Amino acid sequence: MVEGGIPFHMASDTGGDIGTLYGVYNEEAGVEMRGRFIIDPDGVIQAMEVLTPPVGRKFAETVRQIQAYQLVRKTKGAEATPAGWEPGDETLKPGANLVGKVWEVWNPKMEK
Repeated sequence: MVEGGIPFHMASDTGGDIGTLYGVYNEEAGVEMRGRFIIDPDGVIQAMEVLTPPVGRKFAETVRQIQAYQLVRKTKGAEATPAGWEPGDETLKPGANLVGKVWEVWNPKMEK
């Protein structure tokens, strides 16, 4: 699927045990909704997305989000990634001086 393999753990839940715990298992149909959970090294769910079976996910968006969470973790929250952030793009520096002024600091129409 991905050249070089997938750089993170994935799980399959054929019996629905994990899906039941995460609230994505449909017992009547015997299937799970498409659930994606990004769990940090401390075991904390940082992001989740649940879609019904006919709608697919975009793998590149999952990778982008993981990269964003990795950056935020690496900087210990000193940097934040705005909507649409890609690796190499500018980040935001969270703080009281940013409240109500995000658009003065970052405007997606001006990027790229």
